[in-house]
Amino acid sequence: MDEAVDQEAGIVFPPQPGHESLVTRGHAELARQFGNGAICSFPLTEGGEVVGALTLERPAALPFDRETLEICESVAALTGPVLEVLRRDDRWLLRKALDTAVLHLGRLTGPRHIAMKLGFTASLAVILFMTFAQGTYRVTADAVIEPAKRQALVAAFNGYIQTAPSRAGDLVSQGQVLATLDDRDMRLERNRWQSQQEQSLRQYYDALGSGKAPQTQVFTAQIAQARAQVALLDAQIGRTTITAPFEGVIVTGDLSQALGSPVERGQVLFELAPLDAYRVVLEVDERYIADVAERQHGKLVLSGFANDSLPFAVKRLTPVSTTAEGRNFFRVEAELDRVPERLRPGMEGVGKIEVDNRRLVWIWTHEIIDWLRLKIWTLLP
Repeated sequence: MDEAVDQEAGIVFPPQPGHESLVTRGHAELARQFGNGAICSFPLTEGGEVVGALTLERPAALPFDRETLEICESVAALTGPVLEVLRRDDRWLLRKALDTAVLHLGRLTGPRHIAMKLGFTASLAVILFMTFAQGTYRVTADAVIEPAKRQALVAAFNGYIQTAPSRAGDLVSQGQVLATLDDRDMRLERNRWQSQQEQSLRQYYDALGSGKAPQTQVFTAQIAQARAQVALLDAQIGRTTITAPFEGVIVTGDLSQALGSPVERGQVLFELAPLDAYRVVLEVDERYIADVAERQHGKLVLSGFANDSLPFAVKRLTPVSTTAEGRNFFRVEAELDRVPERLRPGMEGVGKIEVDNRRLVWIWTHEIIDWLRLKIWTLLP
């Protein structure tokens, strides 16, 4: 067998034409010791490497002919890979790992296998870069633009909507009419009290001329009451016209489809926000809120203009969590460093808060590591 393995060729004893140059000394010794006159050996190969040998013996009266030798060589070619697979599968797991490591180490340090060596070198360079290189650790959160303040415009009394030329989304200037309420009933009531005042005033002068002091005092009180009612109705009539207290944008409120419908006292009709004062509200996941602090800086990219990033600074952290869509998050308020003219309340986007510099390998793997830690802690007794 060793002769077939060393020479990587089939050995036939006694030698036949075409095999005279091969060494057959071992086969001759085997034939002498066991009295077998005909011996042949074929190497077993797998993947171009010799993994064993197959030796067949016959009496001298039945030598191997050419056809039999071809069959034996074919059997050896098919048997080699099968036996090698069985041998590999029958090893201990640790042994398999060790042999695989030795095999790959040999390929890395030996000749050939250029592609494998280049891939290993590139992978090692990437691992070393991720291990020692540092980058900016950022906390990512959904963000929405809100006005810094909102002015609620409410109905001062029970009434009916007469006109509503403005609605949500409109830009308005200071003093612009947003809506008006029907004032006909109040004007009729004012005319009634005005008439009552004039009547009481005439009666007052008649009583004064007649010297009737008690009646004079009664009419004086009635005149004061009528004047107060007229003043009250004048104030209410003045508030039937709802105007913008400052220049801004209407955030909520659309009465254009509710003309003639009743409104109650204190009902919010519009909400107005200024155009030059906004705040960014970030919904930071509870897993990362410990990394966020006031006066940290970051950048915001809105869906409306994704090609422009807006810098901001964290101003306030809400200590109470909010649950929505199956997750807990904290409300973090930030202030924009600059306010674009096209910015409007309600715009949404994604904000990233810059925390500090950390290793890239930690930045890219800390989420899955934290998740695994939590799962392991959950499974532990």
